[in-house]
Amino acid sequence: AQSPGGPLFQRFRSRWPELWQKLLAPFHSQSGLMTPYDMTLEWFARLQVEQELKYENIEDENALVVFDTDLIITKVWLDYKFGNVPPFVTKRLSHRFMDLYLLCEPDLPWVPDPVREHGDDRPFFFDWYEREIIQLATPYVKISGTGDDRFVNARQVVEDFILAEKNKKKL
Repeated sequence: AQSPGGPLFQRFRSRWPELWQKLLAPFHSQSGLMTPYDMTLEWFARLQVEQELKYENIEDENALVVFDTDLIITKVWLDYKFGNVPPFVTKRLSHRFMDLYLLCEPDLPWVPDPVREHGDDRPFFFDWYEREIIQLATPYVKISGTGDDRFVNARQVVEDFILAEKNKKKL
């Protein structure tokens, strides 16, 4: 996962501001909620599902919606921390809502923030996220690089995907 204050997040938001969905994680970490972590994660997962449902049946064939996170991360954390994933999370993931994942490689220096933890375990979680995406049979591209290269790589993948989707619609 890319940090919400990180350059990729900020530049994607600048490049496609009308498409970008607000990041939910900082809301959770800054809300002062005093609930058990597992209950908060389940509540957060329900918010993620609600957010996806808003866009599930968009009529505009040119619509593109970009999320910076999804239920895979929440599913992994629920499983990792508590060994339990609510059935609604698995069921929702099986609907394959996302058309493409950008999976950010853990090749940037770790910068702690209020939302992230386990900086030394990033390769472990990266592999887990990748296995989850593969299990969903959803296309994905690994994004690497530092500075401008990372954004350029990610932008090119998204622009290629948009072009490919437009070409499919012409057929």
